[in-house]
Amino acid sequence: MSEKNREGKRTARERMLEQRVADRATSKRRKKLMVGGAALVVIAAAVITGVVVQNERSKPETPTAAPAGTIGDKNLVVPVGASNAPSVLTVYEDPRCPACGLFEREFSSTIDQLEDAGKIYTNVHVVSFIDRAIPGKGSKNGANALACAQDAGHFRDLHDVMYRNQPDETNDAFGNKAVLLNLAKQVDGLDTPGFRACVNDNKFGGWVSAVQQDFDKSSYKSTPTVLLNGQPIYPKNGNEEITPANLTKWVDAANQGKQLGTAGSHGQTPAPTGTASEANNPSPTAG
Repeated sequence: MSEKNREGKRTARERMLEQRVADRATSKRRKKLMVGGAALVVIAAAVITGVVVQNERSKPETPTAAPAGTIGDKNLVVPVGASNAPSVLTVYEDPRCPACGLFEREFSSTIDQLEDAGKIYTNVHVVSFIDRAIPGKGSKNGANALACAQDAGHFRDLHDVMYRNQPDETNDAFGNKAVLLNLAKQVDGLDTPGFRACVNDNKFGGWVSAVQQDFDKSSYKSTPTVLLNGQPIYPKNGNEEITPANLTKWVDAANQGKQLGTAGSHGQTPAPTGTASEANNPSPTAG
């Protein structure tokens, strides 16, 4: 074979090998593009799904049932005291919140006296966010029990009993419905078949979720949040620390020259639309 033919065959073999290498490289690029494209589709789908999930989480919930006598937008607020009292005390509390327990143990008797004297109309927002951070159901089950007590006309009594007997924050005792039902026995007239069924069946679970969603939208991020006629007073009102004596002083100053309200039994008479409650002190919402 001539040198020329050998050179031609060698060159042909080289060209064939080079083509195979080029073909493999092209195939690899195509596979990478296909995988990359599929990944982009998956990522895009995940992003879309994430938005849908987030929108679903953020979607306001309208409770299917609200406790009797609740007021405000979607009936998310528990009123205590005379609806025609000259001042409104707004309180955001979580049944599992230790700071709320401290606040209530120090101030509940003073607040009860102010309510009974027709000096304040208390608007309570029963929130339940602590279950998100600490495993358990104490916030939600406790809030539902309070809603059941409100429905039965005994909110303030059970509220005070629960905070006097509040467990440690990491102890999910309120997650046990039997514990809540046992505490309810301390309230005259509350331990009934209807109340027990309300607690055991989580009757106002949707309402509890809606109250929390309302809190999530508000400008308030911690509990207790306490306002007097829309002005934050906890832990301070201006430069003054809150104390039972100061709270009474601030309420009396705000009520000076105004007619006091007329409270019914524990002030749990449902308020007519347009009263001094949430109409004068709406829950602030983001946006």
